[in-house]
Amino acid sequence: MTTTTLAVLVPLLPFLGAAAGLLLGRTAPGFVRPLAVLPTLAALAAAALVAVRQGGDQAIDAHTELTPTGSVPIEFALHIDGFAALVAVLVAFVAACVQIYSTGYLREDPRYPSYAALVSLFTSAMLLVVYSGDLIVLLVGWEVMGICSYFLVGHYWETPEARAASLKAFLVTKLGDVPFLIGLFALGTDAGSFRITRVLGAVASGGIDHPTLIALLLLAGVAGKSAQFPLHTWLPDAMAGPTPVSALIHAATMVAAGVYFIARLLPVFEASQAAMVVLAVMAAVTMTGSGLAALAQDDIKRVLAYSTIGQLGYMTGALAVGDRGAAVFHLLSHGAFKALLFLAAGVIIHAAGTNSLAAMSRMSHLRDRVPDAYWTMTVALLALAAIPPFSGFFSKESVLGAAEHVATGHTDHAPGAAGWIVLVAGLLTALLTAAYATRLWLLAFRGRGAEAPDHGRQPLTMTAVLWVLAVPSLAFGGLAYRSLPGWFDGRDLTPTLLTSILGTGLALVGGLLTYGAWQRTSALAARIPLGAVAAHPEDGAGLVEAEAIASHEPVYGNIAYAPDAADPGRLLLGPLYRHAAVGFHLDALYSALFVRPVQAGASLVRFLDREVVDTYVQGAAALPRLLGAAVRRAQTGNVQTYVSALLAGTVVLAVAVLLVATGA
Repeated sequence: MTTTTLAVLVPLLPFLGAAAGLLLGRTAPGFVRPLAVLPTLAALAAAALVAVRQGGDQAIDAHTELTPTGSVPIEFALHIDGFAALVAVLVAFVAACVQIYSTGYLREDPRYPSYAALVSLFTSAMLLVVYSGDLIVLLVGWEVMGICSYFLVGHYWETPEARAASLKAFLVTKLGDVPFLIGLFALGTDAGSFRITRVLGAVASGGIDHPTLIALLLLAGVAGKSAQFPLHTWLPDAMAGPTPVSALIHAATMVAAGVYFIARLLPVFEASQAAMVVLAVMAAVTMTGSGLAALAQDDIKRVLAYSTIGQLGYMTGALAVGDRGAAVFHLLSHGAFKALLFLAAGVIIHAAGTNSLAAMSRMSHLRDRVPDAYWTMTVALLALAAIPPFSGFFSKESVLGAAEHVATGHTDHAPGAAGWIVLVAGLLTALLTAAYATRLWLLAFRGRGAEAPDHGRQPLTMTAVLWVLAVPSLAFGGLAYRSLPGWFDGRDLTPTLLTSILGTGLALVGGLLTYGAWQRTSALAARIPLGAVAAHPEDGAGLVEAEAIASHEPVYGNIAYAPDAADPGRLLLGPLYRHAAVGFHLDALYSALFVRPVQAGASLVRFLDREVVDTYVQGAAALPRLLGAAVRRAQTGNVQTYVSALLAGTVVLAVAVLLVATGA
């Protein structure tokens, strides 16, 4: 079988599995799980074989014209370079793990057949984006992912949170897709083709007339899809969906598509210095803002959601300094440990019976109830915090090293300002990442209080997947950073000494500060009764106020412990805590600027329709109805009445004639 045929099968197999699963879900439910898992595993095997044959050498290209358009042609084209080959393996690998995990996680869910089919379709769409060599075909996969995310995030549609989250995810990503579509058309028009190879050729020869405008339009779509500031607000709310869906969206599909798209077309963005600086600022704000927000979240999945936003900021930061190798390296590394974090969180949530870290902090021995999740999540959190020798260290330090090279003038792939922006924000985010990772681990696994409920062992399909994902989280970075440059344009991915020392040092400082704050707040938690915090909730924002409450313990009574008293995030963030907990009020801002004006306009239109237009229509109908009623009453059926009316009319006409004649 040729490599091109294998490449076509990679997205086709999950698509066929999705179609078959939808058709047989009701008539033959026994086939649903095999149809969910086996096509995805087959796609993984095919993607791995394509990667082996591609080997990081010359890109594999194939194309055929889909339909004549009369102008810029649309082609079904494949363009598989080293980036595409490895990212496809990641997508298929994570999707296979999610499908296997879901067979246990959703084993009692009556809507599992449609869920599994949508996950397969989601996977197929992302693989189409990865392998596509034509921008319009890529757009098809891009939009299908948006539709799938709408249904998957809203899987538990009975709950208002899931309905609102799915609608928000759809609308926000579509908001970015509108300028994205315009940018694609402008790019194809300037280049004379939607083929990626021809577009890049046109960029190299200076054939793009409006690089800054096109790059900024495309960035809007990327910001929506990859949850970058200011279109990132949909991603934390998307946690209302099933946990395996969260793992798939955050680790390998949807949000990874935007980063991969920029990496694919990086020369287009490099053609505009302004676009690179905008990308750097977007990455910097995303990284630091999400790190602060993650430190104040109570829902364990929302912590991981803001973590994803921040790690995507690292990837876009690497692209802002012109190093797509470092960006995709971190994309691959992040995909493994973030999938592990979400799937382990699913096990923990099942065992604890809650998503709340505050509730988990009052449960002792939770780690003994879920030993597999405890150890594998510890590995994943160390990778997230970029502690050597875990995989996140090598990929994150590659990003910081690339930023250092641009900032110090060693490379000229991007403006020096972009390098400094990404470097400073990346180092600050390294401290914040370690802080919220440590906070999550302490609150989830070092709780004190009543024993955690014992729900028995989790299904083997769930725990086995955790250990499979733990392997690349632990070993991928160290094994890959020396061998990947051959796949990534030959760029050196070795971390620099300066950024390694600074990044690791800041990560350790963040972890130690959080541990110290946790010890202090934990000691304080024993002195703060629940009644005090319930009576004065605003006083729980800082340690000083909490100590003041604790001094009044006899007044309030020792009835229970405060739910958030042991949260080190309150001490670390201080007055920023309540703002960070709500995402710095961006949702409220968007509601005031966009949602409420639109709702007010809709109310005005409804008023005009009901009170003005409907009144006019009803009046126009009432007049003929009244005239008809008057005429109907005149039709009495009495001949004498008709003759009298005829005579009266004749007299009136005669008088009128005389008057007219006399006047003349």
